[in-house]
Amino acid sequence: MFQNLKVLELASVLAGPSVGQFFAELGSEVIKVENLKTGGDVTRSWKGAGEQTDDRSAYFCSCNWGKKSVAVDLTTDEGKQIVKKLAKRSDIIIASYKPGDAEKLGVSYQQLSMDNDQLIYGQITGYGSDDDRVGYDAVIQAESGFMDLNGEKDGLPTKMPVALIDVLAAHQLKEGLLLALLKKERSGVGSLVEVSLIQSALSSLANQATNWLVAKKQPTRQGSAHPNIAPYGDSFLTKDGKRVLLAIGNDRQFKDLIATLGISDHVLDLGAWALEIKFLSNQQRVENRLQLNELLEKAIVQFESKELMSKIYHLKIPAGLIEDVAEAFSTQEANEILIRSTELTGVKNFVGRVSNIKLPTSDLAPPPHFGEHTEDILSSLV
Repeated sequence: MFQNLKVLELASVLAGPSVGQFFAELGSEVIKVENLKTGGDVTRSWKGAGEQTDDRSAYFCSCNWGKKSVAVDLTTDEGKQIVKKLAKRSDIIIASYKPGDAEKLGVSYQQLSMDNDQLIYGQITGYGSDDDRVGYDAVIQAESGFMDLNGEKDGLPTKMPVALIDVLAAHQLKEGLLLALLKKERSGVGSLVEVSLIQSALSSLANQATNWLVAKKQPTRQGSAHPNIAPYGDSFLTKDGKRVLLAIGNDRQFKDLIATLGISDHVLDLGAWALEIKFLSNQQRVENRLQLNELLEKAIVQFESKELMSKIYHLKIPAGLIEDVAEAFSTQEANEILIRSTELTGVKNFVGRVSNIKLPTSDLAPPPHFGEHTEDILSSLV
């Protein structure tokens, strides 16, 4: 798809590097510039307790497949000249410097585009180009409202277990870069694409944002329950101790659910409560969620999980068992998006399918060791 595209990655951690891997998966040559003085991308050292890996930590491997690593010192004239030469032959640069730092190092869009007027420069910051605060995912989760919404009703605000704001900002940057590529194809002109973590987070509040902006209802923590739909996000134990999560989106699905549970024909002897006025519409179910959940809990615990899920799948009722990560990656769906080398396994960044286009992900090189390709890359610049 992008076999002739050359991408220079001047980014670290997750947001920028995941965009780099996206282009690598689509066939681009991606050169990752790492800091010679500090040992490279900081995530190389982000190892969990007891983790036995080399300079490619598990975290680093989440977003650095298919790249070449060159280690340089950008504080030296030699390092600046190396990056300047690489930028001159690049189509896209991905950067994640704090505002002002790129200029100090001589690698800003304005500086590098002087020798390459077709350059597309994608920049991720924490708070925008005019605010030099350091932007970290956890802090942005706190400041954007995500943490205040996440957790149990009477519990503490909770950070999500994935750096989701980084992931969301990366998707925003991909979209901007693809727009810039389209513009370049039509006009021959490069672009500066800027994305901030804080605006990516706020944009991603989606319906919770408009619950406040439109309905003037302040969103609050309520566990996994959905503020606008019921039963949606609520989970219940089965007879064999599995937990099933329901995601009922309309009245038809609700009627199918109560029929599946045997409630409508009194098999469980719970009466025709589902036909009462308080449960007929979604809004009524939201308002009477607590009583609804009590009744569903009594009904679902009568079923073995395998039997219940078989009935649910048959009627296309949106529900699923809550699985751990190991269980999730034992599925066929997970197997189809894995990247494998002789020693490592990873997950694709782009998981879509495009008809008549074969993506080269199966040939993707494993994440590089620190500075693994420095000699080869430098010799190509002579």
